[in-house]
Amino acid sequence: MPTRKPSDVIIVGAGVVGAACAYYAALAGLSVTVVDRGSVAGGTTGAGEGNLLVSDKEPGPELELALLATSLWRELAGVLPARIEYETKGSLVVAADETGTRALRAFAARQEKAGVTAQEIPGGRLHDLEPHLAPGLAGGFLYPQDAQVMPAHAAAHLLRAGGDRVRLRLDEEVTGLLTGAAGEIRGVRTAKGELHAPYVVNAAGTWGGALAELAGVHLPVLPRRGFVLVTEPLPRVVRHKVYAADYVADVASDSAALQTSAVVEGTPAGPVLIGASRERVGFDRTLSTEVLGRLAAGAVGLFPVLGTVRAIRTYLGFRPYLPDHLPAIGPDPRVPGLLHACGHEGAGIGLAPVTGLIIAACLTGGRPPLDIRPFRPDRFTTPAP
Repeated sequence: MPTRKPSDVIIVGAGVVGAACAYYAALAGLSVTVVDRGSVAGGTTGAGEGNLLVSDKEPGPELELALLATSLWRELAGVLPARIEYETKGSLVVAADETGTRALRAFAARQEKAGVTAQEIPGGRLHDLEPHLAPGLAGGFLYPQDAQVMPAHAAAHLLRAGGDRVRLRLDEEVTGLLTGAAGEIRGVRTAKGELHAPYVVNAAGTWGGALAELAGVHLPVLPRRGFVLVTEPLPRVVRHKVYAADYVADVASDSAALQTSAVVEGTPAGPVLIGASRERVGFDRTLSTEVLGRLAAGAVGLFPVLGTVRAIRTYLGFRPYLPDHLPAIGPDPRVPGLLHACGHEGAGIGLAPVTGLIIAACLTGGRPPLDIRPFRPDRFTTPAP
């Protein structure tokens, strides 16, 4: 039986992307039901570091999203509570030798033409920005537009900011999509009943492909596992997000094999977060001592002072990976009423606001803030049966 009054839209997924979709849809005057099989930020969002980055993106559609998202996060920081820990600390990308510095210089030059601010820092001045950095690094680039939030708090407060227009249905897994005679969306089916709405937004993160299958369409979202080490609370040892130049190549890689690169950042609460690893191993949650050893070694290589600091915990998450490294955002022409907002890989927290703004525009007949054709959900070839 149908439960409660139908909404204008049902959003599947209560991570930060789903929360942003709910917030902007509510802001546009729509009534929203958010359904999640777990808790708010219980998936990839809760395992994220909260990075809001332009520094790691080549010029192109994703960088356009990121630049707009940067300004939207600044606006949201004035609306949401300070507990989301929005911090415009910037990123410092460092190179070990002159070859790496030249590669960073060429990358930054391409980015600057697309609207990114990047400042070259000679090796002799790196310690002005990060006093505890290892000696002997050749140079780097400072990206002041990069920022950070506490992702779980951001998701929760985005949902709360939607007010009475947003209803939550947690611990309720979607088991099917309801459709009309012409195949159009009519709502979702869960273990607890049916929820009716003329639109459904797939913001299911790493399970976005499985939800698409329920609608009979192909969206090849795969999980890409990553670990994070967390240190004991410290004075502000690391002032920026600091990472080695090879991190950019790892982000863009198609490899399923294990890749690690040194990424170190402090937090307002004190602990230092250490990453980053990437590998496609399905949803295997087995703790990998090899990965943790690589992360620790990479961090100490950048910041020797961390060699005497205790790591108090580790956690893992699964990035929702799509083969071309672009998210699926917008209406699915194969199923009227179905929209997608998933496949952001490791950039979902940063790109959440612009994704929500696009989805709200699509739901209300408005004009999206940029060209969304590169993010078409039907751009992937359906595999042969």
